[in-house]
Amino acid sequence: MIIDLRSDTVTRPGPGMLDAMRSAPVGDDVFGEDPTINLLEEKAAAMFGMEKAIFCPSGTMTNQIGIKCHTQPGDEVICDELSHVYQYEGGGIAFNAGASVRLLQGDRGRINKNLIQSAINNPDDVHTPISRLVVVENTANRGGGSCYEMSDLVEMSEVCKSLGLSYHLDGARLFNALVAKRQSASEYGKIFDSISICLSKGLGAPVGSLLLGKMDFIKKARRIRKVFGGGMRQAGSLAAAGIYALDHHIERLSDDHQHATIIEKILTQQSFITETLPVETNIVIAECDPSFNLKKFIDKMKEQGVLFFSISPTRFRMVTHLDVNSQMMDALSEKIKLAL
Repeated sequence: MIIDLRSDTVTRPGPGMLDAMRSAPVGDDVFGEDPTINLLEEKAAAMFGMEKAIFCPSGTMTNQIGIKCHTQPGDEVICDELSHVYQYEGGGIAFNAGASVRLLQGDRGRINKNLIQSAINNPDDVHTPISRLVVVENTANRGGGSCYEMSDLVEMSEVCKSLGLSYHLDGARLFNALVAKRQSASEYGKIFDSISICLSKGLGAPVGSLLLGKMDFIKKARRIRKVFGGGMRQAGSLAAAGIYALDHHIERLSDDHQHATIIEKILTQQSFITETLPVETNIVIAECDPSFNLKKFIDKMKEQGVLFFSISPTRFRMVTHLDVNSQMMDALSEKIKLAL
C-alpha cells in the first residue's frame, strides 16, 4: 500500500473520468472550436456568475496571466509573504509582468483590509512603484489550508475598489474552502475582478486550470496565454476531465477534510511533534522538535510506503485527496511507529 500524501496533485483519473475523456468531442481551441473546452469555460463562468473563462494548462499560468492583465511593468502587487504567486511560481511576477511585490505578514497566509491600507504607496511619489493589484490565496497552502471568512474578503474588495486596485483570487484550492465554509461560488464572483481555479488539485482532474473574469479581461488573457505558449489545440479530452470533476468531485472534498483531521490527531499524539497548524481543509502542516531528525523520518516513512516532504528543516506537510482512503488512515499510526 502506497500512501501518497505529497500533494493533491498526484491523483489519477478514475473510470468515470476516463470514460468522459475518451468520449469528448474535440476541435482546435486556438480557433475557439473545441466544443468541450467551450462547454467547460461556460460552465465555470456560470458557476461563479462571471462573464467569461479561459482554460489553461496550470494554475501558475492562470495566476501569471491574471497578474499580467492587471498590471503594467513597474507596478506593485500586494500579497501575503507565504503566497503561492510569490513563493512557488518561479519569480513569474517579475519575469512575466515586470512588476514588483509588496509582501505582507498575515495570519497563516491570510491578509486583511488594514494590512492592505497600510501597504498602499503614494501614487504621487515617483520614488515608489504604483500599487495596482491585491492577490489573495484561498485556501492558503503554506497556511495549512487555512480559509478566509467571506466578510474579510468583502471588506478587502471594498478597500480595493475605493483605492482603484484590482483584486485577484488565487483559488487553486477554492473548492476546499467552499465546502469547508459552506460558501457559494457566486459569492466570489461578485467581489473579485479575476479568479483562478485549479481542476487538478482537490477536484482530481489530471491537468488544467481556469481563469475567470469580465469579457474584455478574458479577451486580453487569451492573447497573453498565446504569448506564454499556453494555446492548446484538441485539448477537449482534458476539459472533459474538468467537467467531470466539477460535476462529481466537489462535495466529496469533505472526505479529504475528515482524513486530514485524522492525520492531525495522529500527529499530535507523537512526542516529536511540537505543533500542528489548525486543520481546516485537506492540508496538515506539523512542526517537529528541533532535535528530531526529520529527514531520516521522511526516508523511513518512504520505506513504509508513506510519501510526504518537509517544507523547512523542522516542518513537514501532508495533503489528503481522493486517492487517500480510510484504510490508509487506519494504517498510518502503525507505519509511523515502524519508522521511529
